[in-house]
Amino acid sequence: MTDLSVSVAGVTMKNPLVAVSGCFGFGREYDEYFDISLLGGISVKGLTLKPRNGNPPPRVAETPGGMLNSVGLQNPGVEAFLRDELPFLRTKDVAVIANISGSKAEEYGEMARLIGDSVDMLEVNISCPNLNAGGVNFGSDPRAAAEVTEAVKREAKIPVCVKLSPNVTSIVEIAEACEEAGADALSLINTLLGMRIDIQTRKPILRVNTGGLSGSAVFPVALRCVWQTASATGLPVIGMGGVSSGAGAVEMMMAGASAVGFGTVLFQDPRAPETILRELEDWCQTHGVQTVSELTGSVEGY
Repeated sequence: MTDLSVSVAGVTMKNPLVAVSGCFGFGREYDEYFDISLLGGISVKGLTLKPRNGNPPPRVAETPGGMLNSVGLQNPGVEAFLRDELPFLRTKDVAVIANISGSKAEEYGEMARLIGDSVDMLEVNISCPNLNAGGVNFGSDPRAAAEVTEAVKREAKIPVCVKLSPNVTSIVEIAEACEEAGADALSLINTLLGMRIDIQTRKPILRVNTGGLSGSAVFPVALRCVWQTASATGLPVIGMGGVSSGAGAVEMMMAGASAVGFGTVLFQDPRAPETILRELEDWCQTHGVQTVSELTGSVEGY
């Protein structure tokens, strides 16, 4: 049997599969379809210091090979998460990752302080592309990315993973700034900025005009970003973006990922993680892989 366990910045997971933030809520709904303890990790719904209602509807649109969303970080706030949602997650045998967002670096630091060591890892969202007017995207500027990373690291009692955006000229430049600022790991990619138009009304389908594109259409972009970032930094990477099969997970790990996130596929099949995990294990056994971590960074470029 292949050893499927992996370690990301000192956080051990029974397998490399991580439910990505924004697609899995806090796990309750999906636990009705399968035991979420099957997973290696869960990155919870994006949290802010105070509750957010998110963007007005419509805020989801189907696209060829994926979907657009402009949910806008609707969430109950970090304190409600700690009080109402985390106790349920802690009954499951799974690494819990808290995804945090803010409008100022100080807010990120305050959230890290409030969360303390109650979860296994912090995922610092500096790259959400679908906030409404007034939203700040720290992930497009190396100095701003480093400032947020440093603010979280000052308060954090657990490993800090920074989530990067593909909507930049050089994702490597942002990754290197976060590494220098003390990040323990990186996760990528967040969604690509996209748009759809209703040709009957001549208006955007999404109420805030644009949103984040996810799904199989973004997989090649995600793979390229993971490969470039893992090659340029010494940090472990959680690779995500369009993964929908065991073969996709293998590819992502070969590109340099230590763990693999999945999300949009859940809207097609809420039990997809069972299939992905089974396919990953079957592939490893067929190809004589003793430990799944052997795959990480094993691509041989020309």
